[in-house]
Amino acid sequence: MKHRIIYCIISLLSWSDIYSQIPIEVFGGHQKTTVDILFFKYFKNSKNENSRFLFFNRNRASIDYRQSSTAYLPTFGFTEAISYNHPRLKGFAPVAVIQIFNSGLFPKAGVQYFYHKGDFTFFSWLVCETMSRPTIDLFILTRLEPKLTDKLNLFVQLELVNALPTETDANQNYIQRVRLGLKIKTWQFGLGSDFNEFGNATLTNTSNVGAFLRHEFN
Repeated sequence: MKHRIIYCIISLLSWSDIYSQIPIEVFGGHQKTTVDILFFKYFKNSKNENSRFLFFNRNRASIDYRQSSTAYLPTFGFTEAISYNHPRLKGFAPVAVIQIFNSGLFPKAGVQYFYHKGDFTFFSWLVCETMSRPTIDLFILTRLEPKLTDKLNLFVQLELVNALPTETDANQNYIQRVRLGLKIKTWQFGLGSDFNEFGNATLTNTSNVGAFLRHEFN
């Protein structure tokens, strides 16, 4: 079953009708370095117009500077999602999500909201695992890119990832990622910070503060 799902993901990624720029971010912090590919684009129809299907893709890997043979090992995550966006729903849409992490594979389903106008983007979903002992995920991404001059834009991005277990003995996980910098054509760069709270009755707090470089490949 897992092999079939992975095959479907690869097939989606190779579908040429997505017509998407691929943004890649490298973030170097004081604790670890991360590489992040995140985009969401509408599939195109036969007339090269946006269809009602929105594809979300995220591939993320992290390397901790304290890595040893048994601790602080590299982590990775792959998230693929497809939503059906009917105009009457005003940005809301049903969404199906597949996530693959070091810890396993997690199918999820729920409701998504997407809004993009000018230099402002807002993307969010509320999904729940379809397996036993499910976790509810609340994901929010907001991005602002206002013009400063004809060739220079401000780049502000805030991301919230909240994992809320449905059972009292399971761990909670809260992630906040902040990026603040400048945008010149297809390049974005500046300062950033990642914060993470993880645990059950008592939450452990970690942070990673540094700088990011982001480029949108055609």
